[in-house]
Amino acid sequence: MNPGGEVQFTDEIYREVILDHYRSPRHSGEMADPDVFEAGINPLCGDELMLFLKFKGVAIAEIAFKGKGCSISQASASMMTEAVQDLDVFRAEALAREFKDMMLEGRPAESLSAELEDAKSLEGVKRYPVRVKCAVLAWNTLLEALKKRGKI
Repeated sequence: MNPGGEVQFTDEIYREVILDHYRSPRHSGEMADPDVFEAGINPLCGDELMLFLKFKGVAIAEIAFKGKGCSISQASASMMTEAVQDLDVFRAEALAREFKDMMLEGRPAESLSAELEDAKSLEGVKRYPVRVKCAVLAWNTLLEALKKRGKI
């Protein structure tokens, strides 16, 4: 058996998950009359993200994004919107912090919450430090939007 076979197989699956979100982004597009709008930019590579949120009480009733940039930033935004749709803002904040802990603090992907299943596929990005900011852009933008909402 190829000693690296398992890792290679896993990397291929993760690559497919990322490409799926990039090619068919979830919650993509602008939103009319959002309760909160937040823009994020990665000046190092030019990734841009506009995040739109509507709330029902403390729940994220609707979320959408529009952006341009690399496949990692756009796939991560798709994964983020899918993960936090219909959650309360406290849970959404906790998930954003979990994801950032994986990307920035070395938290293992297998320890992440079930809602972050697809986002685990971005763990390999850590091998390319310059791309980590691409992966966390959407999550940082979400945290800023939630602060603007005043719930965290």
